[in-house]
Amino acid sequence: MIRTALAALLALALAGPAWAHRVNVFASVQDAEAGEEVVVEAKFSTGRIPALGEVVVEDAAGTVLATYPLEDGAARFPLDRAAAAGGLSITVRTDDDHEGYWLLTPADLGEGGS
Repeated sequence: MIRTALAALLALALAGPAWAHRVNVFASVQDAEAGEEVVVEAKFSTGRIPALGEVVVEDAAGTVLATYPLEDGAARFPLDRAAAAGGLSITVRTDDDHEGYWLLTPADLGEGGS
């Protein structure tokens, strides 16, 4: 019983630092004056905003469509509806090698009978 409790405490102690540096990512589609764009926002679970990084955009098949810079926790890029028809995977990698992702499904994009 004591061993089990110690093992559980050790597991939580080791997992704590990983949780503290998790990058939370959110992406949505917004109408801009020149057309639709995807807006990506990222921050650490502590609330700190990553200064620099990159945003990797993949289609539903896992093909990289583009890479954009992340500056002050945000990035914007035009929405290519044809490439995004099956959905998009948006991965944020910070300059200090932390990573998080967001999936934009066809329903999020207004596809598929909406």
